[in-house]
This record gives sequence, structure tokens and C-alpha cells, in this order.
Amino acid sequence: MPRRVAVLLLAASLLTGCSAPGAASSAGPGDDNARADMPGMHMPPGPSAGVGAAVTTPGAPLPGMPAPLKPDDLYAADRPNALSDAVKHDVARVYVPNLASNTVSVIDPATYKVTQTVRVGGGPQHVVPSWDLRTLWVNDNTGDSLTPINPATGAFGKAVPVDDPYNLYFTPDGKYAVVMSETRRQIVFRDAHTMAVVKALPVRCAGVNHADFSPDGRYFIASCEFSGDLVKVDVVHQAVLGQIRLPGHNPMPQDVKIAPDGRTWYVADMQSSGVWVVDGDRLAVRSFLPTGAGAHGLYVSRDSTTLYISNRGEGTISLLNFASGRLVGKWRIPGGGSPDMGGLSPDGTVLWLSGRYHGVVYAISTVDGHLIAKIKVGKQPHGLCVWPQPGRYSLGHTGVLR
Repeated sequence: MPRRVAVLLLAASLLTGCSAPGAASSAGPGDDNARADMPGMHMPPGPSAGVGAAVTTPGAPLPGMPAPLKPDDLYAADRPNALSDAVKHDVARVYVPNLASNTVSVIDPATYKVTQTVRVGGGPQHVVPSWDLRTLWVNDNTGDSLTPINPATGAFGKAVPVDDPYNLYFTPDGKYAVVMSETRRQIVFRDAHTMAVVKALPVRCAGVNHADFSPDGRYFIASCEFSGDLVKVDVVHQAVLGQIRLPGHNPMPQDVKIAPDGRTWYVADMQSSGVWVVDGDRLAVRSFLPTGAGAHGLYVSRDSTTLYISNRGEGTISLLNFASGRLVGKWRIPGGGSPDMGGLSPDGTVLWLSGRYHGVVYAISTVDGHLIAKIKVGKQPHGLCVWPQPGRYSLGHTGVLR
């Protein structure tokens, strides 16, 4: 694709979908108290449109993938302050990519102050921990590069050329980096260390960007926000297993997260203003939970009981209880806001989220939902990374550790 066309397409994406302050529908829950513990809504009759998906039968774990600590809890390694030897001496910082400023703001989580602002490549989208936890990669989307950060010291290194890195993941065996090449409509498998291309996999959807992996590590499900699709990819054969379009009017799926028990997947939908509940093995939609305007980011609590859902269009965070599958509460940012992507503090008591359209970062107490701090950063802060984090290895994004 010519460079000029790629830039124009990316510019268009900044005015729609993941980047548009007004893109999310106002449709969503009505009265918060009436809806706070509402069970999943049944889907209307009729199949989802899209390519048929192969049914997956869970099998032996992907060779080279660390065995889960607990078979019924994929996040058992993420307990409060359970830092591995690899990260326990790393400098504690929050790294905030400012999409429209081409910078990364560095926050000291102890003081809630910005200590440094570093210029990086064009259009930084996310800061992503590598599989081995020894590098944080700044995804310079329009700059076609990954800028490394040494988490031990916080020092920024020389950028590595990588085409169209909107988002970045790692296969559970640590062999491959998986670049979500949104503009190119590709999922690109690269060597996890050299970033050399191994295979560029075309996808028949628009805006591929967020993903999560199955319990056995043999497939992942990625969202395609501009076409409203979910695509299922075989990790071993690096091939598309199936694809479906989500129901609803112009769905815009964002973050994807698998439940601790590994049997249920959740997909945030910014346009439908809620979360789809999905059967990953069959790639089929089960139900829908209305959470709030602009549902966007999904984060699992350190005790594996709660899913935090950022509703970017209305300045709230919804709480979903995994055991019941119900929404059990909602926190409101005073004065409103645009909570986007982020992560939890090592002890799990603070939820850090970028304020996409307010040029700030929110630090929110997970004890009672009150706003601890609002920190001024650059323009359009996006996928911030809290570091260090508990866990043994990283699957990517802003810190999906297991």
C-alpha cells in the first residue's frame, strides 16, 4: 500500500472508531441503579453474519507455553505484588503514549507527578511489555517503528523499524510477536526478539486491533473495530480459523478479554455501549451486557473476581462479577471524562486509565472507585502501561500477564 494512502487511512481512523470522541452511540443503560445488577440480555433471533468458524476442542497446551498455576484461574500468577524476579527491581513508572503529541509521558506512581516527557516516533498508540518482561515497546503507529524502553532503568532506546504497529501481542510460547497492522488489514507474525517478519496474515476485516488468547494458547480472538468483526486465528499454523460479525447497528468492538475460568470471552463494543459475551471455542455470541456509552477497555482485578470496563463516552467504569456474570456497580469520574486504556497498580488498589480526549491520566481507587488523581499529560493519551506488574510472562497489549 502506498505510504500516502496508508497515512490517509490512519487519519480517517482518528476521526472514527477507536479515536473519535463522538463515535460511540448514546444508547446504553438507562438508570444506573436499575441496571447495576442486570443479567445478560438474550440475543435477538438470527445468526451472526460472517465467515463460518471452526469449532475448537481444547487440547494440550501450546508447546513452550508455561503451564497455568491453576487450571481454573488463568490470572492466578497476577496476585497483588506477586512480582517475578525478572521485574521486582524495575523502576516503578506509568508510561503514557500521547498519540497526537508523539511523546510518552512518564509518571511516578508514588507522587502522581510527570517526571519526564520523551519524544518518540509518530502516532504512539500503546506501550507493550515483551513476553520475557525485559522490554517495553512503544508502538509508533504512523512512525512505523517500535521504540524500546528498558524497564529496569526507564531509559528509552533506539527505535526498531516495524511497519504499521497499531498494537502488539506475543504468542504464549514466547516465539512470536504479533503485530496488529490495522491499516494494512494484516496480522503480522514476527520474531519476538529481532522483529523480523515470519508471516503476514491477511484478514478480511477492517481495523484489527485488540486480542486475547485461549487457555491452551493455540488460538486467539481479535477484534476488528471498523467492520464490527471478530476473527479467530490459529497460533500454530498462523491461519484464520473463522470470523463473525457482531450483531447490532454498526458494532465497533474494542478490547477483548477471556474470563479467569477460560470458558467465556468478553468484547467491549464502543458503538453498542456494552460488552458482548462470547463462546470462544465455537466463536459464537451468547449475550450482551449494556455498560455505558463508549465501552472500551477491559481489566481483570488482582483477585480474579472482577472485570473493570472503561466507558469512554460517558466517563465511567463498570464492574462485572465473573462468578455471576452480572454487572455489580459503576464508578463515575467527577466532572466526566474519557477513560480509555490502562492497567492496574502492582497491588491492585489503583486503576490507571488514560483520559483520551481530556489530555489527562486518571488514577482511580479500586477500593471504592473514588478519583485519586488527575494528571495532565500530552494530547490524546492512549494505551498506557503500568510497570512493574505481577505475572510470569506477557501476552502484550498494555500488560496482559499470566
